[in-house]
Amino acid sequence: MTDIIQNPDENNNEPFFNIQRVYLKDCSIEQPNSPQVFLEQNAPEIEIQLDVSASRLQDEIFEVVVKSVLTIKQKEKVALLIELQQGGIFEIKNVDESQLDPILGIACPTIIYPYLRSNMADLIARSGFAPIHLSEINFQVLYEQRLQRLQQEQEAQQA
Repeated sequence: MTDIIQNPDENNNEPFFNIQRVYLKDCSIEQPNSPQVFLEQNAPEIEIQLDVSASRLQDEIFEVVVKSVLTIKQKEKVALLIELQQGGIFEIKNVDESQLDPILGIACPTIIYPYLRSNMADLIARSGFAPIHLSEINFQVLYEQRLQRLQQEQEAQQA
């Protein structure tokens, strides 16, 4: 029974989704104004940017990457800059093309994001800063916002 689930029959047309791997794709950390920023007593400014991308690696194999850039500033000086890319490889079979984009833009990032959060929190703490934990994200809302933005751009080009 396990073999059937892990190795779906080629003639089976049932939708199939499998996480092949979740991995840290890229990581960059900078503390350009250390150690002076550790002497500051003001509350830091924190900025977080997030992006999701997907690409087809093979016919039914996809890579999804969630990228986050965290910037902590003290009095306009960058105290900490972390760029992190958390990737995942997914096997997706027998799914209608109209459903593929939402799977890659919502389901896959939802799986990857907890790993990114954990890695980001670990890097912040190891850098000597007070713990910062990224909040949960509703990737469906982000996906819908991206679709709306693309639609507005297309309408603007046609006008």
